[in-house]
Amino acid sequence: MTETAKRTVRIATAAYPLDWFDSLDQYDAKVSGWVGSAVAKGAELLVFPEYGAMELASLGGKAVAADLQGALVEVARHRPAMDAIFVRLAAAHGVYILGPSGPVFTGPRPVNRATLYGPEGVIGHQDKQIMTRFEREEWDVVPGTDGLTVFDTPLGKIGVVICYDCEFPLFSRKLAEAGVEILLVPSCTETEAGYWRVRLGSMARALENQCVAVHSPLIGSASWCAGVEENKGSSAIYGPPDRGWPANGVLVMSGDEEPVWMLATVSRDLIAQTRADGGVLNYRHWPEQAERLKAPLRSIKTT
Repeated sequence: MTETAKRTVRIATAAYPLDWFDSLDQYDAKVSGWVGSAVAKGAELLVFPEYGAMELASLGGKAVAADLQGALVEVARHRPAMDAIFVRLAAAHGVYILGPSGPVFTGPRPVNRATLYGPEGVIGHQDKQIMTRFEREEWDVVPGTDGLTVFDTPLGKIGVVICYDCEFPLFSRKLAEAGVEILLVPSCTETEAGYWRVRLGSMARALENQCVAVHSPLIGSASWCAGVEENKGSSAIYGPPDRGWPANGVLVMSGDEEPVWMLATVSRDLIAQTRADGGVLNYRHWPEQAERLKAPLRSIKTT
């Protein structure tokens, strides 16, 4: 981390719908417009959702987009072009962008990969670690093997927990212990219950680790694209419900199924202060769990 690292970060999180494209230029125009509108509001870190790249399946035509495996292959085929677009946008605007995740074939079966772009190009990627039942049983998308990544940027240390991964506390805890202050949570959920699982997981991770969690969901209908026909959610930025933060932990939240950027300015100094001297000290007290769990488990049976 450089000594000139920013102490406040303007974050934009997208509630993002899928669209049909007849050409890559149309896709370029859409994401360029989205990025430009966030930058116009002062965004320095932009977050797109899980499986937001699936709209690229439309470039293969209706039959390909409607076929589950065909759509995965088609989207992966356009990954280099998508990377080039986001590299250009990040450089042109001087911002950091977590691009929409999607399938990447590193072997016989694809991983679900989100890439972080910065002003100087591709910074790195995070692959999803735990697959949902749909990904395991129907898509046959596999976990990434690279583990977790800490992105040490001028905006602070950033980690990514993709959708289902945010529902498993130890991933976020490992990132927090490595200094991560901002957790990015791109998601794709077809039901309201799925959305709430990710929402509650994001809020819990912000509470436990006394950090910021940035939730970006895929929204709306895309009946033409296999696997992502219906998508539910609201974009939001969460912090710990503690001194200096909103009492409910919600910094900002969009309306249901509203295609929009939601923005908030986050203080890294406040994150550090909360971890050091908050009303509660979840981050500091976390290791005490291990000591308490050494005691034998008691069982009490009633009649």
